[in-house]
Amino acid sequence: MTTPARGTMTEDYLRVIWKAREWSGGGITTNEIAAELGVVASSVSGNLSKLARDGYLDYEPYGPIRLSALGETVAVRMVRRHRIIETYLVEVHGYSWDEVHAEAEVLEHAISDRLLELWDDMLGNPMQDPHGDPIPRRNGTVAPTDGRRLHELGVGESTTVLRVSDHDPELLRFLADLGVVVGTALRVQAKHDFAGMMTVIRSAPGAGDRSIELATLAANSIWVGLD
Repeated sequence: MTTPARGTMTEDYLRVIWKAREWSGGGITTNEIAAELGVVASSVSGNLSKLARDGYLDYEPYGPIRLSALGETVAVRMVRRHRIIETYLVEVHGYSWDEVHAEAEVLEHAISDRLLELWDDMLGNPMQDPHGDPIPRRNGTVAPTDGRRLHELGVGESTTVLRVSDHDPELLRFLADLGVVVGTALRVQAKHDFAGMMTVIRSAPGAGDRSIELATLAANSIWVGLD
């Protein structure tokens, strides 16, 4: 069977579907795909059906959206490209972590495999991108990430930030201003479930402790370690 030619639509859809499963452990809806890619929701079902015909998905209209073996391979390749590019932009060109996602979405389709691997080697083959997301290896394997959402912690629990969702640049800027980045030590001081808020104490060497109020949306975008 001849592998169908791929375009940016195919690569974008497969990467988004893969990332949704990686982050939540579940699936993704057509409306969520539309929102993530900034496309009209009515076009998503047709594109998913095309991807299924091309062998990238196991999908029927109104059914679950699952990657096929071929789709999984392409998705992991695109995630690797995306995260290496993000890391390169931060480490070499001084981009902030809220700027790199949009740039990587463009560059991941344009640069050659040779240049990508040169960047990877130059960076020292990093295991994580600037948001703490694991970078798939050249052989297609992905290191497991053990953790839980910050909002799942109980009062008094201490932990360290492992990953932060790159979905919303505004949220990333907000967290950076608070000093909540990958590697930050946090302790849950209080939870206000009725108000959808929690209070955490951020500990930073040389800066002392700081009390921070986080909404559930923000806390749900932060993965922390299992202590």
